[in-house]
Amino acid sequence: MKLLTAAQSRELDQLSQAKYGIASYSLMTNAGETVARAAIEKYPARISEGVLIVAGKGNNGGDGFVTARKLHQDGVKVRAILLAKASALKGHAARAHADFISAGGAVTEVETEPALNDVMLERPGIVVDAIFGTGLNAEVNGLPCAVIERINALKVPTVAIDIASGINSDTGAVMGAAIDASLTVTFGFAKYGHVSYPGAGYCGELKVAEIGFAAQAISEIAPKGLFLDAKDVRGWMTPRTDNSHKGMYGHVMVIAGSRGKAGAALLSSRGALRAGAGLVTAAIPNCVADIVSSGQAELMTEAIADRDGHFDGRAATEALASLIKPMNSIVVGPGIGVSEGTEDLIAWLINEAVQPDRPMLIDADGLNILAHIGPEKLRNAKGPIVLTPHPGEMSRLLGISTKEVNADRISAAKKLAELTGAVALLKGAHSVIAAPGGEVYLNSTGNPGMGTPGMGDALSGMTGAFLAQRMDSLRALAFGVFLHGYAADRVAARYGRVGYIVGDLLDELPRAIDTLVY
Repeated sequence: MKLLTAAQSRELDQLSQAKYGIASYSLMTNAGETVARAAIEKYPARISEGVLIVAGKGNNGGDGFVTARKLHQDGVKVRAILLAKASALKGHAARAHADFISAGGAVTEVETEPALNDVMLERPGIVVDAIFGTGLNAEVNGLPCAVIERINALKVPTVAIDIASGINSDTGAVMGAAIDASLTVTFGFAKYGHVSYPGAGYCGELKVAEIGFAAQAISEIAPKGLFLDAKDVRGWMTPRTDNSHKGMYGHVMVIAGSRGKAGAALLSSRGALRAGAGLVTAAIPNCVADIVSSGQAELMTEAIADRDGHFDGRAATEALASLIKPMNSIVVGPGIGVSEGTEDLIAWLINEAVQPDRPMLIDADGLNILAHIGPEKLRNAKGPIVLTPHPGEMSRLLGISTKEVNADRISAAKKLAELTGAVALLKGAHSVIAAPGGEVYLNSTGNPGMGTPGMGDALSGMTGAFLAQRMDSLRALAFGVFLHGYAADRVAARYGRVGYIVGDLLDELPRAIDTLVY
């Protein structure tokens, strides 16, 4: 599903009007009437108790007045509040207000917080939020903040027009206060803020409605955002021919593990095997070599000298210099620990091992090391790099707090991609994937049961397999993330949403891939 920014939404509107002859007021009319129909369909019992329309002075408020007019004409009891003087309305918003009045509606103008006491005493069946649209770019305070708090306190279903007021439509950030919507009706295409947390948690059910934008306009805009669903990823992985063999599907090297962390190496390697890699070799410290080599019969292993339970940096680089030559992709970081030796190893891999035809994924402790040596150094790498941090790792890479990362997840992922030149993932609900070229994808799959040890290790190996199969780095990561959550959803449907483990997900991968590819 395509995602638009606020600027692209405005451009879509303007192109449709100026270049393709779509009447602008007809778009507002279609939008408002669509919201009215959606409210009636969604809340038929509550509609009879009356509807409160709360409108701002911009075009979102104009959409709200069209909604009010349509509901009023359909016999619904409507109360409308304008958070300004009617004289402040301009253009189509003023026209929509006048049309509502002409149809027999009444609007109460509210300009101060004390004035809310009288107009919000009566509890409606539902509220329609028409305060701010997708253009909000400043903190909400004063009267709008007070109104949002009052609406949320009513505890009645709230229908947001275009986006829940208070949510930044480009990032999903909460701009001080936000409407807790039950249903959001947006127009033409979804926006980033609808699907990126924390904003996604305020939008309720999302309905994307067609209101008459010119189809040619969206082709001109060429948005780079996607909310990944099965339709988007089908075709990314090519079905295998009957006469294929393992040499056609890439050789992944997984560099992982330390004393007490053999499981990370095994889970990453199993992820690569289950995602269809032709060959997988695990390079592990000698102290865990027996555990790893006996833990997966299909896995090749290379034991490397260790120091205090971690890779010995010099021994690792000397051994890998030859071992890495036939590899098609590298996965490094799961369970390696942070030490002088592993720091030397990561630096060598970045400078020497990555090649145009040998991409590398860095995860887990590899990311913590990268934060120490400087993530900007990745710009010197000779080939593609993929980074897969969770919010804590992202905070260290960017030098900001985890709270700041989670408050604006899209911006964090984009900043890391810009800083490093790598394709970057920010893990979490609706994981964010950002590329240096400006592409931003959000993932639709996954569930809370994935909060269990080893999930990230499995994802790193899976993505390494797709890199080895010659998917470009953005598509390999996006497919890996989608498939990871998709398989987890299938497992949760069978076992329950809590208590399954990463091994269950890995065992499900062949069936999940089969469903998406064949």
